[in-house]
Amino acid sequence: MIIVSCSHGKHLAKNIANKLKKPYSELEFKRFPDGEIYLRFLKNVKNKTVVLIQSFYDNINDNLIEAMFAAHTAKDLGAKKVFLAAPYFPYLRQDKRFKPGECISLRETARLIDNCVDQISIIDPHLHREKDLHHIFKTKSLKLTSNPYIASYIKKNIKNPLIIGPDWESYKWAKSVAELIGCESLILQKKRLTGRKVKITLSKKIDLKGKNIVIVDDIISTGNTIIETVNNLKRLGAKKFTCLGVHGILVEDALKKLKKANVGVITTNTIPNKAAKIDISGLIAESLK
Repeated sequence: MIIVSCSHGKHLAKNIANKLKKPYSELEFKRFPDGEIYLRFLKNVKNKTVVLIQSFYDNINDNLIEAMFAAHTAKDLGAKKVFLAAPYFPYLRQDKRFKPGECISLRETARLIDNCVDQISIIDPHLHREKDLHHIFKTKSLKLTSNPYIASYIKKNIKNPLIIGPDWESYKWAKSVAELIGCESLILQKKRLTGRKVKITLSKKIDLKGKNIVIVDDIISTGNTIIETVNNLKRLGAKKFTCLGVHGILVEDALKKLKKANVGVITTNTIPNKAAKIDISGLIAESLK
């Protein structure tokens, strides 16, 4: 086995290789002036299981093409098998045709991956109607979860926590984390008004006195849902807030907005960012043993 870092896997790949005590190599990657990409394997992969590490953030479409090119090239160079470890994987939201004529991007992306890798592993995929990955990919798929890592962080760093999921989609993460810690959890009800504006209501009355509010979600994107949640809870007397997310996409100055709202932000390092304090390289390494 050899661990190969794609352009958006460098923050994790070397640690994964060290934990597995396997060879490590970066993938040479560059862009031509017209935007086309170039890649090259720097170590021999013949007769080896090649594990590509690629997290799909920022230039998502380029990341996808790079991973596909790398997988096909590895096989062309004689690799025995090619695995893709994707800490964050895109295009999972559009899992049905909501309006006539729409592309079901989840299905199309899965087809591309099925054609080039022997196994894919994803950390906490953002699934709606699908419960696991087996109905999405034909190739072998592993659904990993960072919940034990998040729970461990909360246990070590936050006293008397109340775990809150901002909506039904996030509640499965919040509830699981709360169960691992052995503390109370609560779901909030969210009504999305626009792509950036949401309305939050409480599902039941709670006593917030002396509680450290910990908002747990899989994705922190613009931060607007969290801010709306915090504003509602402040009116009920809550004072201290921390948000823990799996995937810190953090677009549109999300960190700055959350800091202004007095919300501490901690994420895993599936996507590198300033708030990524929870290392999940061990989770990926364990899945490859």
